[in-house]
Amino acid sequence: MDKKKIVFIINPISGTASKESVPSKIDSLLDHERFDSDLRYTEHAGHATELACQARDEGADIIVAVGGDGTVNEVARAITHSQSALGIIPCGSGNGLARHLLIPMNVSRAIEIINACEIRDLDYGTIDGHPFFCTCGMGFDAYISQKFAEAGKRGPVTYAEYILKEGLKYKPETYTIDYGDRKETRKAHLITCANASQYGNNAYIAPQASMSDGMLDVIVMDPLDIIDAPEIGVEMFNKTLDRNPNIKTFKSKHIHVTRNAPGVIHYDGDPVMAGEEIDVQLIERGVKMLVNPFTDRSERQPNAFQNTVSDVLNQLYQMRNGVKEGVKEGISQTSRVLGIKTKR
Repeated sequence: MDKKKIVFIINPISGTASKESVPSKIDSLLDHERFDSDLRYTEHAGHATELACQARDEGADIIVAVGGDGTVNEVARAITHSQSALGIIPCGSGNGLARHLLIPMNVSRAIEIINACEIRDLDYGTIDGHPFFCTCGMGFDAYISQKFAEAGKRGPVTYAEYILKEGLKYKPETYTIDYGDRKETRKAHLITCANASQYGNNAYIAPQASMSDGMLDVIVMDPLDIIDAPEIGVEMFNKTLDRNPNIKTFKSKHIHVTRNAPGVIHYDGDPVMAGEEIDVQLIERGVKMLVNPFTDRSERQPNAFQNTVSDVLNQLYQMRNGVKEGVKEGISQTSRVLGIKTKR
């Protein structure tokens, strides 16, 4: 049997954990009777795409992104509509696509998935020509992605800090949304188009999303009051956001959005400026990916950080029918748990 050629593209600075042990684990755990392997390291933004293009052109059967969602996007965009398949060893702060695909967060177990070599043709999307594989959007999530990118430090605590700090002062925009034969204009907190189910860290923005149904799950969130925020947070962790009356969801292959002014959008958490007209479409079965053939649902269990946030959000939710001052005190409590300084 001919060996498959596999290239690992390692981003040494993604996420918050060290990658120093990854090469030795690949060397000791990869099935070398089945694979000829090569390790390559990124040196700057966009380098993962360059390395992946090179590996694709060299005939690599599998190209593994070792990093976070940004690294995964850079590698995946290079191999769409090719014979190379994407593998993932998740080492980022959110790992949204890996979690959706049930790829273990543990490096050793992720290598087991690579050894199993279960490859499927899956969907991806584009927003104004930028490929995305998990989610894209505009509004509050794009605004937070921009703030997160400017923060200079990574991790879920930083992300939560910006949600708390910016959430109360964010002003929703008015959008006109064209999809299918329908058109509507509405003010929204955000519009997210989901190919996969979550942003990362098991925060499910689109619980029913599938990467093989040929459709995008579109989420339109109405403007929020401070008192509604805890409920939204609880529902994202509980995979019930699509039942919220302030959330409109629908499926579509293509949407066109018009807004009043240019602004930021995001694709897989990467912010970029865009104009008043935004076009999003789904590309069916355009990328090959390694998936978990063992379907180990334990990978969707929350980690310690998620449990802490979920517990506090539940406390806030219980206070939801009280006065706003009570909710503000709950938000202050969340800030203390996360080590975030807020003004009282």
